[in-house]
Amino acid sequence: MSTIAYRAYAPASSANLSVGFDLLGIAVRPIDGSPLGDFVTARELVDGEQGNVEPNLSVAVKGHFAHKLSSDPKRNIIYDAYKLYEQYLSKKGLQPKRLELVLDKGLPVGSGLGSSASSVVAAVEAINAAHDNFFATDVCMEMMGKLEGKISGAIHYDNVAPCYLGGMQFIINENGRISESIPYFENWYWVLCFPGIKVSTAEARSILPAQYLRQDVITYGRRIGAFMHASHVKDEALASACLVDVIAEPYRETLIPGLKEARAFGKALSAMATGISGSGSTIFSVFTDVDAAQKMKEYLERSFIANEDGFCRICKVDPHGATVERIELP
Repeated sequence: MSTIAYRAYAPASSANLSVGFDLLGIAVRPIDGSPLGDFVTARELVDGEQGNVEPNLSVAVKGHFAHKLSSDPKRNIIYDAYKLYEQYLSKKGLQPKRLELVLDKGLPVGSGLGSSASSVVAAVEAINAAHDNFFATDVCMEMMGKLEGKISGAIHYDNVAPCYLGGMQFIINENGRISESIPYFENWYWVLCFPGIKVSTAEARSILPAQYLRQDVITYGRRIGAFMHASHVKDEALASACLVDVIAEPYRETLIPGLKEARAFGKALSAMATGISGSGSTIFSVFTDVDAAQKMKEYLERSFIANEDGFCRICKVDPHGATVERIELP
């Protein structure tokens, strides 16, 4: 007799994009069709079946990067996701279903690819699907933000929003609106390379100055405004010219060996930009020519990857974001 379950997929994301520190992010998908993200499967426990964390909940982790997570299920973010969902249901006078949650960890931790956001989004999506999508998108987004904040120390939607909603997202956080979809260039190839070394978000933030020069603040505002305008009017040259960071990358370059050399190699291949994905250690390089993107990928695999955990993918923006499928388990 088969059991119905819900399997959620949440793609990797790249935040900041050089021009939009804490405000811009894209969901990404490899052009070869392979997944790049986390999966969470939610299955209702049958009568007589007990959870491994509490009677109503079982938590398990598998996947390529599962060994990078704590072996204690109560220290896993999918456990936190279930408990938060339980809190939201209790406010409605309801109890959650008894569930088994399985995280398939496909993204490295501390990579700059929105690893925690991917786990968070997939968990909330799977749990919500198991409850017949009881909560609407805005409530789920609120939950995801709280869970992401628990990991990073502050709520940041620049990975959560694109991972959940897809495309390119601009974080608004005003007047009750968290984010807004921004037009993106569908012909851009994003070469994303994780060298295999971890850069913690806390470390990457601590290296930033407490205060900035007025001119840097003006430059940041000018560039992100110009980039938003260029994205809407499809001015590719202007948009690519704005992909320069004055807020974080000048300080974080020291955390990522080989970035300067990679940027120079990308420039020789006519890359539109090369920068740090999120807080690193993943870097991105943007091209309109797939052959040049392939050459950049080969260079990074040869010269930038530091160990067996590293990888490089040629991606495009994922327009869909998180997805959920109803599956039958034996």
